[in-house]
Amino acid sequence: MNVNAKAVAHECSALSDEGSASFAEIVGRLGAAQVERYHADLTRAEKTYYWPDGASEQVPNAPIAEAPAARFSPESMKAAVRAAQAGTVRYKEFCALAAASGCVGYDVFIAGKRVVYYGRTGDSHVEWFPGAQPSP
Repeated sequence: MNVNAKAVAHECSALSDEGSASFAEIVGRLGAAQVERYHADLTRAEKTYYWPDGASEQVPNAPIAEAPAARFSPESMKAAVRAAQAGTVRYKEFCALAAASGCVGYDVFIAGKRVVYYGRTGDSHVEWFPGAQPSP
C-alpha cells in the first residue's frame, strides 16, 4: 500500500458521507487502489480499509443520529440496500435505515463481491454486489 492508496480511502469515506458517489463508484475506486476489503463500524462512526499486504487505514465517518435497534431485521436491511441501489437514499440515509434495522456494522469484500451486514448478537445478512453470483 502506498500514500496514494491511503488518500483514496479517505476520499471515498468523504464521498460516501457527502452522498456524492454511489456504492459502485466507491467500490471501483477502492478496487483500483487495491483495497481488498473494508469494515464499517456504524457505532464508532469509522471505516477500516485493508490491503492484501496486511496494511490498514482507519478513517472517521459522519456519525449516525440514532443508536442501532436492539434486534437485527434482515428484511429491513434488504429494503435499505434496495433503496440505496435504486438511488432513493444517499449514504447517510442508508446508515440511518441500517441502524433502524439493527445493523451495527458491515464488511465489504471487494474481491468476493459481497457485503455482510450484522447486528448486535451476530445475526447477519449477506448481500451480493449487483450482478454477482454466490459461489457454489
